[in-house]
Order: sequence, then structure tokens, then C-alpha cells
Amino acid sequence: MSITADSLQASFDLTDRVAIVTGASRGIGRSIAHGFAAAGARVVVSSRKPDACDAAVESITAAGGTAAAVPGHMGQLDSIANLVAETVSTFGGIDIIVNNAANALALPVGQLTEDAWSKTLDTNLRGPVFLVQEALEHLRGSDHASVINVLSGAAYLFSGDGLMYAVAKAGLGAATRSLAAALARDEIRVNALVPGTVDTDMVRNMPEAYQESAAKASLMGRAADPDELVGLALLLASDAGSFMTGQTYFCDGGQTPRA
Repeated sequence: MSITADSLQASFDLTDRVAIVTGASRGIGRSIAHGFAAAGARVVVSSRKPDACDAAVESITAAGGTAAAVPGHMGQLDSIANLVAETVSTFGGIDIIVNNAANALALPVGQLTEDAWSKTLDTNLRGPVFLVQEALEHLRGSDHASVINVLSGAAYLFSGDGLMYAVAKAGLGAATRSLAAALARDEIRVNALVPGTVDTDMVRNMPEAYQESAAKASLMGRAADPDELVGLALLLASDAGSFMTGQTYFCDGGQTPRA
């Protein structure tokens, strides 16, 4: 088989595919939503705040893309069901899911609470898995089905006060492998994307000393711009990544050592 400029470009084309991006009103999710729309996808922007979802959709459509807002909470199963139903009602199907929404609630060991544990695990782990399950019929009906679970370096590093978040993201990594194995027969690809320190609102809300330390923790010695995650996400979502499933891919500037 020979690769041409046209065939290479076509392999990254998402024209008319329907993509749900959670946590898409800001940060990494918003950049991925913009990138997928630029590649031709019809994007559903979802996050907890309706106004922020609307603003993201306005930004995408102003750039020439197609998008719709479906506010929702990944920690609530009825909200997940509504997200799938509204997506199918609006665009007729589902081809791509990007599980990006996250709750980075941090408490030190000794002060963990049942409520905080549930909120963290429900949003970061249960929600993404149940979203895939809720959308399974539609993913099975797609010729280009892809799921991308956004993890965190916290799952691989010594994350002291971030225990709950680290556990949830590590669990989502395991779920990625299990879902890939379970859904391979349906030709649904499932992969994980691991960012490092990214210049997002979540990071900016941390103490300044932490921000500086986190930004310098990678080999590249800086935080990423959210747009720098789009290339890898596009590869995993598109036909360019057609033989990639069950894997975890790092886009972290060399922050996470791997044996």
C-alpha cells in the first residue's frame, strides 16, 4: 500500500463523525472539541455549567465548526443517560467519546471522607465507564468507533494528598484495557491519553508554589498549552490510529518515568 498526501490527510479526517467530549467547556476538553470540529466532526460539548457549554459552542461555530451543548454531570447516571439521548437526537449517532471531565478533589490521608471518596470515584471512574456502556449500542453502529479516556500523571507518580484522584485515574487506566478487550470484537477502539502539567484553570487554582513545581517537573521544564494535546487525541480518534487499542499514551513533556 502506498501513502499519498491525500490518503494521509484523509486518515485524520473526522467529517460527519459525532464526538462527545466531556469537560469540554474549558482546558484540555475545549481544545480537543475545537480540534475535532476543525477536523470535520460534529461535537457535543458537555460539562456541568450550561453557560460555559454555550460559550464553547459559540467559539466552535464561530470558527466554522459544528457543535451542540448538552450540559451534564459525569457523577450522575441520569445525566449520563441524558447526554447520550440528546446527542443521538441532535446528530443521529455516536462515533467518538472523549472522557475528559474530572474532579480533582484532594484531601490528605487521615481526613478522607466517604462523601469525597464517592464524588471523586463517581466522576473520574464510574462516569466514564457508564458513559461508554450507555452509548454502546451507538458505538457498535459506527464504522469508526473510538473511546479516549483522559488519565493523569497522578496515577503513575507518588501523589500523596491526591490519593483519591490518583486511585480513580489508575482505575480508569485499568478500565481502558478491559473495555478494549471486551469491545474489540465490536471494532470499538479504547485508548487512554495521559497529560502532564497543562496550563488549565484546574492547575491555576492550585497554590503558586505547586504550579511552579509542577511546570518544572517534566524534562521540557514547562507546562503544556491545552492545544498541544489535540494532535494525540486526533490520532487516537481518527482512522490514522486504526490499529491502536488498549494502550496508554503519554503527552507529558517527559514528566512520567516509564520502565
